[in-house]
Amino acid sequence: MNRQKNTEKPDAFLKQFDDLKKKHPDALLLFRRNDFYEIYREDAVKAAAILATEITNLIIPGEKASLKMTSFPFTELDRNLPKLIRAGARVAICDALETPRQQKAGQETEHKAKANESLISNHTDMTKKKKEQGLQEEPSKTVKNAAGEKPAKEKKAKVKTEDKSEQKVESKQERKPREPQMVTANGEKVTHGHAYQSKANSEEWYFTAKMDGKQLKPQRMDAADLAAFQKKEMTVPQLMERYYPTKLLPKVPEKLFRMPQSIAGPEGRITVEKFNVYKEKDEQRPDYGKYKFYAQIGDTKMSAVASRQDLNAYFDRVMTPDKLVERNFGERLHLKSAYEKYQLPEGVDSKGVRVAKDRSDNKWKVSVDMGDKGKTSRHEISFDDGYSLFKTKTATREQIAAKYLNTEITGLLSAQTAKLDQTASLKM
Repeated sequence: MNRQKNTEKPDAFLKQFDDLKKKHPDALLLFRRNDFYEIYREDAVKAAAILATEITNLIIPGEKASLKMTSFPFTELDRNLPKLIRAGARVAICDALETPRQQKAGQETEHKAKANESLISNHTDMTKKKKEQGLQEEPSKTVKNAAGEKPAKEKKAKVKTEDKSEQKVESKQERKPREPQMVTANGEKVTHGHAYQSKANSEEWYFTAKMDGKQLKPQRMDAADLAAFQKKEMTVPQLMERYYPTKLLPKVPEKLFRMPQSIAGPEGRITVEKFNVYKEKDEQRPDYGKYKFYAQIGDTKMSAVASRQDLNAYFDRVMTPDKLVERNFGERLHLKSAYEKYQLPEGVDSKGVRVAKDRSDNKWKVSVDMGDKGKTSRHEISFDDGYSLFKTKTATREQIAAKYLNTEITGLLSAQTAKLDQTASLKM
């Protein structure tokens, strides 16, 4: 968007800004100039950090240092104002006041307008007089029409127009706002929840809805969910929980997303310096085109492919960066909480778990001896898992075995159950 030229001197609006800032020192001032809201000095630094806008250094005549300024189009006020308030800022919106030069220019314009108005009125009076003279000379038929008698066709057309306008007014009055199908924990209203068939592929169906009037991204439906919804066995709130779970959770305060953050580590507190999301652009990498989390822990930088659930949790502001770091980088940071999700299936004796170095290749491997149910293969463990097991002791042998061998263990247990069932059927 191109900015309009502003003939006002920089020191004039800057003085206005400073005067208002003295009156409202604790408020962040949004200063309207033409089609933009501008923010200056320290306010600009705070606003740029919250809104992710660029800071411009302006050279002002008479000022020793450059003036910091950031801005955004006035059309984005409804989007940016809630961000500033959620970040804890007290916001004041103000329009630029008229300078003496602008006031003088306004007065001159007003005088010209009055002069033009007098000329127009004189011209109108002359026209009226000519019309009156013409009417006096016209025959009696013309006098009757001028008195207000209209043809029947014109009267009928007028009646029809009035009837239509009355019908429109009545229909507008009868329309009521759509009742929400549900209200989220954040007070957002869900409407227009529905399923529709894809035009490109008739076998695909999608679910979507509006939240506070904003259209949500359609989600492809599972066949069982579609059948249940069509039979009215599944409601819109249930489909929202299924396809937009993070939209329904309570939002976390914006201040908890500010960096740096601190989390509990195996040997004390760990500082998270940076955390953000990016899309992999290196075509040589196997995860090219995928969205990834980036974290800087002290001097260590790490990244991991982000799951769809975690991405939604981050963008919908229902999960803080420190929790996402624990979920996605916990094992690399040797956090105890990262290994709590790994549990051996029931019926497996922990005494059969063995972690030892394989002499053939000098690598640490885990295996499980399940007695009469069989033995698993020996699976190599990563350096991070070995460090968590032996050095920080934030992981147990059972958790390491569950991480690498649960699929194989479940297969052995299923085979044993099938064998017992076959034996029992033969005895019968």
